[in-house]
Amino acid sequence: MARKATSMKKTRPLDSRADEFGEAELTVLGGHNILFVMAVDVEYGPHLKQRFTPLISGVGPVEAAVELTVALATLAQRERLPDLVVSLGSAGSRVLEQTEIYQAISVAYRDMDATPLGCEKGATPFLDLPATVALPLRIPGIREASLSTGANIVSGAAYDAIAAEMVDMESYACLRACMRFRVPLVVLRGISDGKTELRHVGHWTEYLHVIDEKLASAVDRLGEALADGLLER
Repeated sequence: MARKATSMKKTRPLDSRADEFGEAELTVLGGHNILFVMAVDVEYGPHLKQRFTPLISGVGPVEAAVELTVALATLAQRERLPDLVVSLGSAGSRVLEQTEIYQAISVAYRDMDATPLGCEKGATPFLDLPATVALPLRIPGIREASLSTGANIVSGAAYDAIAAEMVDMESYACLRACMRFRVPLVVLRGISDGKTELRHVGHWTEYLHVIDEKLASAVDRLGEALADGLLER
């Protein structure tokens, strides 16, 4: 994380995505240039709005991969790649504490199943990566958990097939885009649902205002760790 931090101006509306005509906004945090990525505006509450403007990727691994890759490619072309990408938002979990914030220590891609070819479930054929990829960076003082990414919303008995402690729909895609551009990734998730069957959108959004405030505190901790050189590997 040695790139020099510079001040960034807003170059696009909050509800737009980076494309060939615009550039994702970077935030200077702890002396480093950070690109924050979130799936949807509904997760981007008033506390986070005081701290950064995110790239809004859309929902699911395809949208996240496309939008973050475009954003990073545009920044790379202009020699403005971030020092760090932070993927943040909500996640589901049947075992973790609801509304609490966790940093992902690993991420798996639950949609991938090439077992008929002799591959381990979750491992992509001809890609030299394990089914579960470790995320080495650690923010001191934030709880840790394993993460599974996929295109489906997990609820109820569907958790039985997933070994990870929490689930989302974008982080593995963000990881692969970051790996392509050799930019490190941190994943922060607030647990919004999972204790009971998810039956309508209100079960997901009910506690997003609490998660917004707690994610903002986690971002502050990240800034302190960066400034003090304590982002641990």
